[in-house]
Amino acid sequence: MSLAIVHSRALDGLCAPQVAVEVHITGGLPGVTLVGLPDTEVKEARDRVRAALQNSGFEFPAKRITVNLAPADLPKESGRFDLPIALGILAASGQIPAKALDDYEFAGELSLSGHLRPVRGALAMVLAADTARQCFILPEESAREAALAHGARVLSASTLLDVCAHLCGRGELSECVGAEHQPALDYPDLSEVRGQAHAKRALEIAAAGNHSLLFAGPPGTGKSMLASRLPGLLPPMTSNAALESAAVLSLAGLFRPAHFGRHPYRSPHHTASAAALVGGGSVPRPGEISLAHRGVLFLDELPEFDRRVLEALREPLESGRVHISRAARQADFPAEFQLIAAMNPCPCGYHGDSSGKCRCTPDQIDRYRSRLSGPLLDRIDLQIEVPALPAEALQGASGGESSATVRTRIAAARERQLRRQNKPNARLSPGEVEKHCRPDDAGAALLRNATSRLNLSARAYHRILRVSRSIADLAGAETIQSAHIAEAIQYRRFNKE
Repeated sequence: MSLAIVHSRALDGLCAPQVAVEVHITGGLPGVTLVGLPDTEVKEARDRVRAALQNSGFEFPAKRITVNLAPADLPKESGRFDLPIALGILAASGQIPAKALDDYEFAGELSLSGHLRPVRGALAMVLAADTARQCFILPEESAREAALAHGARVLSASTLLDVCAHLCGRGELSECVGAEHQPALDYPDLSEVRGQAHAKRALEIAAAGNHSLLFAGPPGTGKSMLASRLPGLLPPMTSNAALESAAVLSLAGLFRPAHFGRHPYRSPHHTASAAALVGGGSVPRPGEISLAHRGVLFLDELPEFDRRVLEALREPLESGRVHISRAARQADFPAEFQLIAAMNPCPCGYHGDSSGKCRCTPDQIDRYRSRLSGPLLDRIDLQIEVPALPAEALQGASGGESSATVRTRIAAARERQLRRQNKPNARLSPGEVEKHCRPDDAGAALLRNATSRLNLSARAYHRILRVSRSIADLAGAETIQSAHIAEAIQYRRFNKE
C-alpha cells in the first residue's frame, strides 16, 4: 500500500485537535516533503525519522515520500509527530500492517537510535483522545503523566521497535495505569515565621476565601516567607482541579507526576515581560498566571514590575481566564490563581521604620507608590503592612500555630462556602454578594460609614463584603456581623494612608 494514515494530536491552547498524518510513497527522485503548516521542529523530523528507521533495522524507501499533516490550516509544532510519521512510512511501504493503525493515536519524539523521548502536553492530548475513546501510545515518561487521566487507555513504549512489534502482533505494550498520588505535604510551615500575628491572620483569611493579598513593609520582615507558606494552607485540590493544573503545566513541560495534586507556586522575577506573565508567542503558550492555575502567584517587589505587565493582571484577576489573540491564532487558558504580592513602603524600603534610616522625600514615596494604578490596587482584597520586629521580640516570639492546624480551620471555612454557593467567596458575582454576604444592621451601618469616609469604590465595597464573609466563615458565623466588617475594612487601609 502506498498510502497510510496515522492519527495524532496537535496542541491549541488546552485543546488538542486531532491531526491525520497522511503518508504517500510514489516513484520519482528520493526525498521527503512535509506539508500542512509544519514549523521548524516538525520539518526536522525527516532527518530524525530516516536515522531512527535505519538504526532500528527498517528500510527507508528510496522513493518520493509526501507527508501531509491535516488539517492544513492548523499550525504543527514540536517533535510529537516523529513517531506517527515513522509509522506512516512503514505502513505505506508495507513493512507493518496499515490496518493496525486505525485503533490508536500516537505521539513521541524519536532519537536517532529509535528510542522514544517524552513530549510536552501529553495529558492534554490524552484527555482529548479519551473523549474520542481512542487508545494512545506514548513514550514511557509521557505515558506515566497521561495515565493520570482516569478512564483513558494509555500504552507505554520505549522504542520504535516496541511499537512496531505491538502493531504486528509480535509483542505487547504494557498499559500504563495512573497511580493514586497523595501529594507530599512538604510545604514550608507557618510556624517557622516568628511574630507577625497580624500578617498571619490576613494570610489565613486569604486562604479561606481565595482572596488576593498585598504585603507592604521594610526588607527582611518576612513578606516572602509568609507568601511561600500559603500553598500549605490551602485545602486539598479536587481531582478535576488537579487535572486542570497538571494539564496546564504539561503544556509547558513542567509537570511531574509525583507533584500531582500539589498547589503550584510561581514566583516570576520583576523583569518578566507581559508575554511571560500572561502567555503568548506565535504559537500561544501559557504564562505564569496560567501556570499558577489552582495555586499561588507571588509577585515580589511589585512596583518594580513594568506597569504594562501589572495592568495585564487586571482582567484575569476578575475573570479567572486569559484569552490570547495573535494575528492568526487565538488561545484560551484558565488562570484561577491566587495573587500574593509584596512591596516596600518607599524606594529605600525603610519608610516608617523606627531606626530612621529612610531618607526618601514625600515626592519620591508618592512616585514609587504611584507605579501601582488605582484600578489594580482596587482588585487586591487585602492590603496590610508588615512592620519590622525588634530583635528581642524575635528572640522571645514563638512560631505559633503550624500550617496543619491553620489548614484545618481553612478547610472547614471553605467547605461552608462550597455548601452555600459552590465556589470560594472571592469568586462571588455582585448578585451573589448581595445574596450571600448580607451583613446585620450594625455591620451595614459601619460599612456605609466607611464607604463614605474612605471614598471606597463600588468594587472595594463588594470586596469588603466578600472578605467579611470569609472572616465570618472562619468564625463559623451564619451572619456577617459588625466585627467581621470592621476587620475587613482595616485590611484595605494601606493605600488610603
